[in-house]
Amino acid sequence: MRRLLCLLLLSLGLTQQAMAGQTEQVSALLAQKFGVARARADRIAEAVVQSASKYSLPPSLLLAVIAIESRFKEKARGPNGATGLMQVVPSSHRQMLKGVKDLTEPGTNIEAGAKILHGYVDSAGGDVEAGLRSYGSGARYAAKVSNQARFFEAGLGETGLGDVEPAAQPPQAATTDGAPPEVATDAGSPVALTIH
Repeated sequence: MRRLLCLLLLSLGLTQQAMAGQTEQVSALLAQKFGVARARADRIAEAVVQSASKYSLPPSLLLAVIAIESRFKEKARGPNGATGLMQVVPSSHRQMLKGVKDLTEPGTNIEAGAKILHGYVDSAGGDVEAGLRSYGSGARYAAKVSNQARFFEAGLGETGLGDVEPAAQPPQAATTDGAPPEVATDAGSPVALTIH
């Protein structure tokens, strides 16, 4: 039992080290390639890495959505009340956003956007492209995000966005208002993504 506990603690420490390294890598990329001030880049990178891990999405996919949606501008506003880095639309996702006070705060916005995107991908049976079409405005949006994700993938040394393996639970249909079904805070089993 003691040996198992030591191995578990060692594994947790290594995971935290890897996430810290990935956060630094994302932050440096945002500062160098997008001119994001280092302090802002650090906040965005930390939120991306945490949400990517929580919802089993690659950081490059979340970064691509942010680049397309807001160009890394935290206070971005769009049509239909779209707000923040991932342009979350509160009126479309009321249930998922209960208790959320400030969607312009990077951690809050990225967490909400990743949860919504994960819900759409899960609803589509693990099809990332279909999930992106639901998150954005159709096939053209999905293609733009896919292309941008490849840029981030190369910059971060990720191994390939691709077909998503469905989560452990069967996919649920979207609600009548077009919002994805509620997603549990535990994102379920990890998915491997490849966008074609």
